[in-house]
Amino acid sequence: MEVNSNFTDKANRDYLLVQAALNQGDQRAYAELMNNYRDSLYFLLLKMTNDPVDAEDLTIEAFGKAFRNLHQYTPNFAFSTWLFKIASNNCIDFMRKKSKRLTSPEYSLSDDLYGQEYGERIASEAPDPEESIISKQKSKLMRDIVDRLKPHYKLLVEMRYFKEMSYEEIAVELNLPLGTVKAQLFRARDFLYQVLKDHSGNL
Repeated sequence: MEVNSNFTDKANRDYLLVQAALNQGDQRAYAELMNNYRDSLYFLLLKMTNDPVDAEDLTIEAFGKAFRNLHQYTPNFAFSTWLFKIASNNCIDFMRKKSKRLTSPEYSLSDDLYGQEYGERIASEAPDPEESIISKQKSKLMRDIVDRLKPHYKLLVEMRYFKEMSYEEIAVELNLPLGTVKAQLFRARDFLYQVLKDHSGNL
């Protein structure tokens, strides 16, 4: 695969790093690609989200998606162009989901996650032994998945869904703006749902 003759020296440098990462598994090449664009990507996403926490998380997500799909990159355009396109599209999708979720009524974590994957369960006045077992299995799985969250997300989820604190109570307890609490809980729920989908065959 030949490098695009219209590439700048910087684009040619990135292309060689991509090849080293792909063909040799060179971890230093991955690190250098990240170092080259981490700051500029972060500030782009900060401008788009106006939230430092979201911008930081989305920056890591963008590199993660790019590196997982590095085999799809071709030198028809610069690596930086490809990377920033991935980041922008991911951010737009995140902002769309965030806006939709923050304007919807409050609901429990279990209803949120399992409702998306398995559909709404029909309520019954009589206790169902099988449903009780499934519920316990789901609760254990949910606890295991919550433990994978970043510390600040894990704390928020525990306060909201295990201690059943309101958004306002959490905001006061952590000295955070109410909007930040809601936004970060959205991010935590979204991560949990993605992990849950990978475990759907176990339930």
